[in-house]
Amino acid sequence: MEQSNDLHCLSPAELRLLIRQGDPRISTTTGLANGYQQANVVILPNHLANDFEAFCRKNPAPLPLLYRSQSGETACPPLARHADIRTDISQYYVYEEGCLVNRVSSLQSYCTHPRIASEQQTEHHGQWADMVCFYLGCSFGFEGRLKKAGVPVRNVEQGTNVSMYRTAVPCIPAGVFSCPLVTTMRPIPAGMLNAAVEVTYLNPLAHGAPVHIGDPALLGIQDLSKPDYGERVELQPGDVTVFWACGVTAIEAILSSKPSLAFSHAPGCMFLTDIPDSSPSSLIPPPSEGVDSPSTDHNLELIPLCFLVSHNPLLYSLASQRAVAKIRQLETIIGEDPGQRGIRALFVQDELLRSCLALSHAFSVAITTGFPTHYMHSPPDETDGPPGAIAMATMLLSLGKQVTLVTDRRALEMNRAIIDEAVRTGVLKTAIPLITFEDSGPDSALHFLCHHGDPSKPRYDHLVAIERSGRAGDGNYYNMRGINIKHLVDPIDNLFIAAKDLPGITTTGIGDGGNELGMGKLKEKVTTLMPNGGLIACVVPADYAITAGVSNWGGYAVACGLYLLHTCPSHQRYRKRGLGLENTIPQEQLQDWTANLPSVDKEESILSTLVRFGIRSGKTGHLAMEVDGLTFHPTHSDIITRLLEVTLGSTTPNL
Repeated sequence: MEQSNDLHCLSPAELRLLIRQGDPRISTTTGLANGYQQANVVILPNHLANDFEAFCRKNPAPLPLLYRSQSGETACPPLARHADIRTDISQYYVYEEGCLVNRVSSLQSYCTHPRIASEQQTEHHGQWADMVCFYLGCSFGFEGRLKKAGVPVRNVEQGTNVSMYRTAVPCIPAGVFSCPLVTTMRPIPAGMLNAAVEVTYLNPLAHGAPVHIGDPALLGIQDLSKPDYGERVELQPGDVTVFWACGVTAIEAILSSKPSLAFSHAPGCMFLTDIPDSSPSSLIPPPSEGVDSPSTDHNLELIPLCFLVSHNPLLYSLASQRAVAKIRQLETIIGEDPGQRGIRALFVQDELLRSCLALSHAFSVAITTGFPTHYMHSPPDETDGPPGAIAMATMLLSLGKQVTLVTDRRALEMNRAIIDEAVRTGVLKTAIPLITFEDSGPDSALHFLCHHGDPSKPRYDHLVAIERSGRAGDGNYYNMRGINIKHLVDPIDNLFIAAKDLPGITTTGIGDGGNELGMGKLKEKVTTLMPNGGLIACVVPADYAITAGVSNWGGYAVACGLYLLHTCPSHQRYRKRGLGLENTIPQEQLQDWTANLPSVDKEESILSTLVRFGIRSGKTGHLAMEVDGLTFHPTHSDIITRLLEVTLGSTTPNL
């Protein structure tokens, strides 16, 4: 029910007094005590307290620990003056053996001495001295700030409790505690997502930034109209579903651990603290050591920005302003055009960033390359493409992704030998599965992309084409000189065409001329601005079209961008739903990621391998250490060095 207007002017202390007196107007604390933190409350037996504190530390987004009481303590001096946790919440839940057994407006009867307990009191009465109270941050604490920023708070507007959902995402277990993550959902207008993210990021004690933006099914939530806790909140036109980690996760922890006796607040009935929502840094847990660890002054470079990653399913992602700025620097570097191909005319900002974000969320990636421009030679392939493909594959494997390479049948054995040589020389740590695609009927692409041809069971969630021949409007494949090379190309384009209609598969194309697979997204620009554009322009689009002076550079930049995202606390927190120890990257893992970045030595090695296999420079046809007519030293080596300087800092380690 909507609160009476006069309640909104009261201080937390005044509201606690009304709650203590049983004021019937206070049914939920949403919209009350704006400007102050609210707290979820869990009360557990002392023997479980250390386990639960460890559970909070491992899952800081849903369970930001504000205060842990002493056994039997009813006050909470750091959070509120003259408070009594037994009476200052409007409704409590009572649990016995993990079952909700009662809803009460006071816990005082549970504190009565056993000798004077009434007949109605259970065997648990009088055990308060053995109970420990945990006060956890609550998202109601940031609703006032959202309103000040002009972001509508739909649950307050509609006079309802916030919607809360049990997800399919497991929390990190600790001791006896193990349960799924619970989230709140607030509809936010798409144009205000960045404002909502910034406001909540700056309030880490109230769950911080969102842990998911987009399709609820990606969290395992099947029906938004049926929240597990709270009430249904209606979306308005243009709203996006935004999910924050929720302290009701603690209730799920109680239900799963089955303590003999436990208490919690009823969802939506919070404890009101005297702590301003712009909390002093003394209350914010210090950051752990790691890459880009945010400090309590909330360095502005670490504030996350929000980007749309996928329409089907709808998914947004977050990355810090620092990481975004660096990836944009990478994009600028690879957009240079020393070969004067005119590629800058095709540039679209943030295609690299969005592709890297999508790849970061992917589990299984298929990469294809191969441009047989030298149709008069055997092999007809060029040196642009395979190095960039291997650079991306190397980083993706290091990050724990599954990677598959897709190639033409005519080039299968050659590419297998190239991969084996890359493993032998240490460029690759392990061989990558190499497969071909044959068009044997109308459902060939569907069966290739999905297990048993079932669209709900994709084998891959991201397809990447780098310097891969792309189909033109007349169904043929052309090199930049307008020569038809269709007889040398398998119809891998069909996979990208099929992926457009398959939910959960995102595509990226990397090219430097406009005739590459995926560049169909830029077809109009290619047709009007590139030489022979009307003939050679690829008509098969990708979700993201990364343009580069040389396509290999795009592959190197993707590898570097993935490294930057995986060392970005804001992005990693979002990927992990705020679960696990934040901002800590084991040194061994960080060293492995760094070692798997592209380097001058590795790229020179793989280019040397290609030349030994008779693969030629694209523009000149030279069998030499060059790509697209540009010699490896100094042009390509300089680009790689500069990409690494942006990624790792001004001094690059010996890789």
